[in-house]
Amino acid sequence: MTSATSGTHHVLRREIAGTVGLLTDARDFAAMRRYRSFTFDDHERYLQHLQTLLTDRRARGRQTTLALFDPGEYAEFCAASGLEPDTPGSRARFTAELATSAPAVRYEGQPLREIAEDLLDEALRQATWEYAAALLTTAGDCAACGEDIGRSAFDRAHALLGQVLDALGPGSHHLVCSALTPHGSLTAPLHAAAPPGGPRAVDPGEALEFTTVLAAALAHSCPGGLVVRTTEDGEPDRVHGWRLREEQLRPLTAAEVFDAYCTDAETGELIAPESGVEYGTPPDLGPQRPPGGHLN
Repeated sequence: MTSATSGTHHVLRREIAGTVGLLTDARDFAAMRRYRSFTFDDHERYLQHLQTLLTDRRARGRQTTLALFDPGEYAEFCAASGLEPDTPGSRARFTAELATSAPAVRYEGQPLREIAEDLLDEALRQATWEYAAALLTTAGDCAACGEDIGRSAFDRAHALLGQVLDALGPGSHHLVCSALTPHGSLTAPLHAAAPPGGPRAVDPGEALEFTTVLAAALAHSCPGGLVVRTTEDGEPDRVHGWRLREEQLRPLTAAEVFDAYCTDAETGELIAPESGVEYGTPPDLGPQRPPGGHLN
C-alpha cells in the first residue's frame, strides 16, 4: 500500500464510527470540496477507497451502516448546532445523526453503486410519503359538516385499497398509485402476494405510503390512478388499472392501459410493448361509496 493510499484510508477511518455518510454523486462530492479538511479530489477514487475500507471493516467483523450525506443538510446542521463545518469532527457528528433520521443500508459486501441506488430510492419514498402526508394535514375541514377532510380521505383510500386487493385474487401483484399534485407527480408502489388458498401478504410500510398517496389525491381532487401488474406461474403477466374520478376508481380500457405502459412518461414517445404481457380490463370492485360527501 502506498503512503498516499494509506493516508486516504486514515482520513476515511477518522470519520467512520459505525455509520458512513455516502456522497452518491459527483455534484454532492463537488459541494464538499469547498471544505479544506475534505481532502478527496476525485469522486471515483473516493468511492474506490471507501469500498476498500468497507470491505476491510467487514473482514474484521465490524458492522457498518451507510446513509445519504447531503451537503446542504450538513451546512444547515452545522449552522443550527453552532459547529464549524470545515472539520472532520463535525462531519462525523452529522453522520451519527443520519443513523437515526435518514434512510440507511447495512453494508454486507454489496457494491457501492447498488447501495447508492437503494438509498436514493428509499429517500424518494420517504420524501413522497412526507409530502403526501402534508397534503392530508393541510386539507382542512369540510365546510358542510366540519369533518377533517384528510382523515376522511385516508379512510376512503384505505377502503378502496382493500377492495382492489380483494378483487385481484391469487398471484403476485405489483401495484402503482400515481397522483398529479400542484407541485408535481407522486407515485407509490405496493407488492401483494396472494398464493392460491393462502393468506395475502402485504408490507405494512408500503401499504401506508400507498394509501397516503391515494388519500392525498382524494383530499385535493387531484388526477390520479392505479395500475396493477399480476404474475402467476405458467400464465402471461396481466396489466390493468383504474383512473381516479369523482372519488371513485373507474376501470381503464385495455387500450388505455396499453398506451400508459407503452409511452415514455418523460418524452411521450412510444415504447415497444413487452412480449408475453396481456393488457386488459380490471376486475369489478363492487359497490363503491357514492361520489360527494366530505371530500368535495
